[in-house]
Amino acid sequence: MEKAVYIVLSDTGTWFSRLIGMYTGKSKNHASIAFDEELNEVYSFGRKQRYNPINGGFVQEDARGGLLYHANCSILKYKVSLDEYDRMRDKVLTFKAEQKKYKYNLLGLFGIALQLNIQRENAFFCSQFVATILNESTIDIAKPSSVQPHQFAEYPDIELIYEGKLMHFLVEESIILIGKEFVL
Repeated sequence: MEKAVYIVLSDTGTWFSRLIGMYTGKSKNHASIAFDEELNEVYSFGRKQRYNPINGGFVQEDARGGLLYHANCSILKYKVSLDEYDRMRDKVLTFKAEQKKYKYNLLGLFGIALQLNIQRENAFFCSQFVATILNESTIDIAKPSSVQPHQFAEYPDIELIYEGKLMHFLVEESIILIGKEFVL
């Protein structure tokens, strides 16, 4: 049986995202992972409070509110086996259960700019976290601490399924789901 995970690349429009964009030359500088196409379960590493970029760590993001809802995004789909899906989801749920011990890897983020592989215990930045979770599948991301968000789209088994405002994707998904309910 096959399942899918979704990688959401987004431009949240924050000053921090714009700063990263100045270095990468890319507009979408935040990565999240989701376990359902409706994006009810979206996880990443980022700010824990909307107006406080300093306090960061593991977060369950709200695709229907906060910074993501109005963001420009690319949604990528990665098909995996049921076993891989379960391993990835279990790993994320472990992060969630132990979220107080994790922090944002700001030093590692600067390491990318300096071409240094800086790994810190219990510290991740967004794309490092997503790469770590994807390593529970057949994708082999040798150095999660050097992955930039846009690079996920370069893997051959990862498919782009949407590009645009996240709120428009969510509305389209809702209409499709409602339509399916009426067909039944």
